[in-house]
Amino acid sequence: MINVNRVLKVSAVWISIVYALCYAGVAMFIGIRPNFMMYALHVRNSPLGENVLTLTTFITGLIIWNVVVFIAVWLFTTLYNVIKD
Repeated sequence: MINVNRVLKVSAVWISIVYALCYAGVAMFIGIRPNFMMYALHVRNSPLGENVLTLTTFITGLIIWNVVVFIAVWLFTTLYNVIKD
């Protein structure tokens, strides 16, 4: 059996680190913003996300990503513990 609480804690730390690094990368290397929007989010020729790097957007994104990861990890661990060989 997988310890669900431990995996959720580890995933929260992991996604927080990854999100902070990605946010810092987009903030420091302004030239990657258009490519990120086009290739990662599939948004072409849109001003969406340009120069919108604030503490509020950082915290909001961090919360959203943690919720998404919590749901995904919880679903995985629950299915793993329920489905037997």
